[in-house]
Amino acid sequence: MSGTVRVLPLGGVGEIGKNMTVVEYDGRIVVVDCGLRFPTAEMMGIDLVLPDFTYLREHVDAIDAIIITHGHEDHLGSLPWVIRDLGQDKIPVVYGGQLTIAMARSKLDEHKLRDVNLEVLPIGDVVEAGPFTLERVHLTHSIPDASGVAIGTPLGTVFFTGDYKFDQTPVIGAPADMSRLAELGRERLLLLLGDSTNVDRPGISESESLVGPHLDHEVPVRRLGVVLPHRWWLDDVAVAVDDRQLHRHAASPRTRSAPMVTPEAPAMTGASPTLCVTAGVAANSCGDTDGGSGGGRGYTSGVCGGRPSSVRP
Repeated sequence: MSGTVRVLPLGGVGEIGKNMTVVEYDGRIVVVDCGLRFPTAEMMGIDLVLPDFTYLREHVDAIDAIIITHGHEDHLGSLPWVIRDLGQDKIPVVYGGQLTIAMARSKLDEHKLRDVNLEVLPIGDVVEAGPFTLERVHLTHSIPDASGVAIGTPLGTVFFTGDYKFDQTPVIGAPADMSRLAELGRERLLLLLGDSTNVDRPGISESESLVGPHLDHEVPVRRLGVVLPHRWWLDDVAVAVDDRQLHRHAASPRTRSAPMVTPEAPAMTGASPTLCVTAGVAANSCGDTDGGSGGGRGYTSGVCGGRPSSVRP
């Protein structure tokens, strides 16, 4: 069988971030991940660091698909800039899991890139993209919906692990699909490209299910220096994912009516806007603190307009 499989890392090798790799066969291309990197301290005035995708610009007509392993910024964050540079009509399809595609759609909407063909590729399904076949394999990571990618070529299978660890008690979903990994091994891979972050550290990584209890014990939930009540307030907050965006379900009546009082903090009541979410911790955002009709508790970072209507020293 003739032909050559070329693997061209455009970022993510020898560094943390900017994960982006080209797999090429017979002049056709599949791109795995479109990540970015955040600037280091010496990069004054730099907001984001993008991979150099000049090669894709020069071979844009050869791209058959982009597939994203998971929704972290170092694997998804540069997608809007890549799409804007190459052209929405030049990318046949972007594949990923349901959460990943929802996050990608949200990012592209922010950049007013609404004509990109985004498709959810369920775990285990196999699709064709030019001379390639694409399959997502369920793995576990610190974000839901993470997967490896098996790219079939006429010469054999190239497998990208993406970011992963073998978490036997994940917070959400099942452990990694070891049986499918074993099947791929029996079928013999042409090439395995595996995440090696912190591989030089001895021992094993703890389960993500232990992170929450550790944070509960070690880190008080703060609001601009005000300590909030603990897990009882957060436990009633649910996060849902639809095909458009991440959004919040309404919290329970207990959550809406409970005043936020601790020995270190003043009471806050009334229906004035308060602080938005910081670092993924649920907090009242542009809504009521006393169960009124405002109800808009969100997941954006920053301080909304207005002040608490009643602050008792």
